Amino acid sequence: MNVYLYDAVRTPRGKARPDGGLAALSPQELVRQQAAALADRCGDIAATPDALLLGCVTQSGAQGGHIAMLAKLHAGLPDTVAAHSINNYCASGLSAIGQAVAKVASGEATRILAGGVESMSGAPFLGDRAGFYTNDELPPRARFVPPVLAADRLANAEGISRADLDAVALASQQKAGAAENDAALQTSRIATGPLAGEECIRPQTTAESLAAAPPAFGELQQQYSGALEGATFEPLHSIAHAPPICDGAGLALVGGEGLGIAPRARVVAFAESGGDPVASLTAGFAAMDKVLAQSGLALADMDRIEFMEAFAVTIAKFHRDRDTDPARVNVSGGHLAKGHPMGASGAILTSTLLDALDACGGRYGLVVLTGAMGVGAAMIVERQ
Repeated sequence: MNVYLYDAVRTPRGKARPDGGLAALSPQELVRQQAAALADRCGDIAATPDALLLGCVTQSGAQGGHIAMLAKLHAGLPDTVAAHSINNYCASGLSAIGQAVAKVASGEATRILAGGVESMSGAPFLGDRAGFYTNDELPPRARFVPPVLAADRLANAEGISRADLDAVALASQQKAGAAENDAALQTSRIATGPLAGEECIRPQTTAESLAAAPPAFGELQQQYSGALEGATFEPLHSIAHAPPICDGAGLALVGGEGLGIAPRARVVAFAESGGDPVASLTAGFAAMDKVLAQSGLALADMDRIEFMEAFAVTIAKFHRDRDTDPARVNVSGGHLAKGHPMGASGAILTSTLLDALDACGGRYGLVVLTGAMGVGAAMIVERQ
């Protein structure tokens, strides 16, 4: 059975600080506004889904108590709508869409709203205070390692230089700045609350400013020495090589055939993969290889690729190791410029991919998410 993305929308990304553009909005309100936009764009099929599947990483405080259920009620969706809150770290939003695809393909549902939300203003990173984060009694491979520390470790292991990190960070900022003036790349970005555009982009970024920025995360090696089993490595990532902490949400309308409106894309394949927790941020590569194998397609077949910039090392490694045209990758900039609202990122990049495919009249697109401790997900779509 064919499964389609009938539409997908996203918020702009707002800085996660008290005066940030989305900080005054609750996470459920971020979702409500995206659900309303889909209803405006798609009609009753979006207003009366079978389920709401919502990725969210920090499910405590403002996002605790089953955020998908709260968002469903706040959005005024029918009581019969099932709700699921999903945490798969940085891949959560894409995992939610993948689960929706599976439910529709199985015949369990005809249409589902799926995506993610993260209000890092209201629920800060590690704000759930899980015992896992600091449990020194776990075996070293099972202990938590912060993603930014994993990024430095991976860059050292892969021989990726500071100059390589600077190059991809600059490209992300330049593309993001240019995309703000390209309406075709923002067709599905929905002005939310007071925010109409990306708030985290740093247009003043230059090669010189990047080169001058000091590494910012070296002290974490001592703090997490037990998980690292005493290993040390050169700190490389600066603040500019890390995606800004931000707020955001995204939703897709996933459905089967015969819903009465034209879909934007067909889901060709979806895959998830775990990965080595020591190598950490590499599971997205494994998921990408898996989804390409499932589809029988190659990277060269992809007209547009949204590859999550989970710190500069991941996108630098992608460009170095894979035979791809950089002009087809993250054409409107990536996380290094626009930020990473964790549970929302997969849905935001899905929406961004559909806009990029429409803008170029392309056929196939790929979205790849990667996260800490070996989390990865990928999806291929065919524009209709």
